[in-house]
Amino acid sequence: MHLNECAPVSPQLSPQDNSAPASTAANTIADNANTIADAAGAIADNDRYSRQVLFPGIGPLGQQRLAASHVAIVGCGAMGAASASLLARAGVGTLTLIDRDFVEPSNLQRQVLFDESDARDSLPKAEAARRHIALFNSRITVHARIRDLTPTNIAELIPSSVHIVLDATDNFETRYLINDFAVQRGLPWIYAAAIGAYAATMNILPAQEPVIPTGGGAFAAATGGPDERTCSLGWSVEGPPHLSCLPTACLACIFPKPPTGNVETCDTAGILSTAVNLAASIQVTEALKFLTGQPHLMRRTLLSFDLWNPVGLGSPADHGYLDHSEISTSTPRPDCEVCGQRIFTHLAGQDRAHITLCGRDSVQIHEHHRPVDFNALRDRLAGHADISDLRSNDLLLRFRRGSHTLTVFADGRAIVQGTTDIALARSLYARFIGA
Repeated sequence: MHLNECAPVSPQLSPQDNSAPASTAANTIADNANTIADAAGAIADNDRYSRQVLFPGIGPLGQQRLAASHVAIVGCGAMGAASASLLARAGVGTLTLIDRDFVEPSNLQRQVLFDESDARDSLPKAEAARRHIALFNSRITVHARIRDLTPTNIAELIPSSVHIVLDATDNFETRYLINDFAVQRGLPWIYAAAIGAYAATMNILPAQEPVIPTGGGAFAAATGGPDERTCSLGWSVEGPPHLSCLPTACLACIFPKPPTGNVETCDTAGILSTAVNLAASIQVTEALKFLTGQPHLMRRTLLSFDLWNPVGLGSPADHGYLDHSEISTSTPRPDCEVCGQRIFTHLAGQDRAHITLCGRDSVQIHEHHRPVDFNALRDRLAGHADISDLRSNDLLLRFRRGSHTLTVFADGRAIVQGTTDIALARSLYARFIGA
């Protein structure tokens, strides 16, 4: 058995209460858990997950469902690293990590799966994460995909075996692509973001056609009863079950168009690791509800927090409280272009920034109809110690970052010099110019 792979677990399970007594099912779980350590000294699953199984919301059946689950995480920076670590430690059987970037020293403040050697070696984040996960849970399968998610490869990188997608990206272009793909496929996904001390997350549960089950499967074998699923919201007939629930609003219902102009990023506005970890913890908790067959417990709001600036502090006698807000996402917008009209512009690549090689050792990125405020951009970049030779006029703004020079034009077009790696050029653009 490979160091970071596990024996397959039959995925058909029941939507009954995860904590309900089921001695036969528990015995089956114990049999499947490889409870006796192997010759290599592997940790037994019943020991590893014993405290989690005690939680009624998980229970022994819920733990088996997690082992049969497949989660894709798009982005393996601060948010993705935190979410991947939490899911791996919870026992989710298969993780697919998709990321185009590499580890740098500035990542270590908040990206919890990486260490100094990863930064020194500029190890790709997806691969570094896979290696570190194997050190604390060698019994799950982790696929490292060192790729830039695009309309042409999204179906390949997020295959039909994936049950839910977690957003850990650094740009809205990719988020709208995920939204198009997920709505088209009826695949649940969870948006999450953090900037400065701000954290936000939102569950997206697309509409899904009902499934009429035939019964049997692993649940029948474990309990002697039929599989009584009533809905396939994101799962295939053979996949882990869940309870029937209504679809939520999609990303385009709440934000019909991506933001334009200068967009703050963690490389321009900074980031607190606590904000990232709060968003990741909420995101993963919601995913665990879904993966254990309890989507009716999933939150139906866009939830946001400001962890640094409490509200209600008008005077010394006031009691400040955490600034947070919730916007209902319980009902899809009827005229939504994506989930209502099913027009998938981003999946078709129509709104994707056009990227071409431009001359020798450079990449040109086109983002038309996106004006850039050079004064605001210059002010944001001026405080960065790793940025030099920052200059601008009415036509362009130019700066160096290490061995790369970025030239930004008023319409959003940019030339990244010092590389022919399109994924790297996209990463630099998203980091310093904005998504």
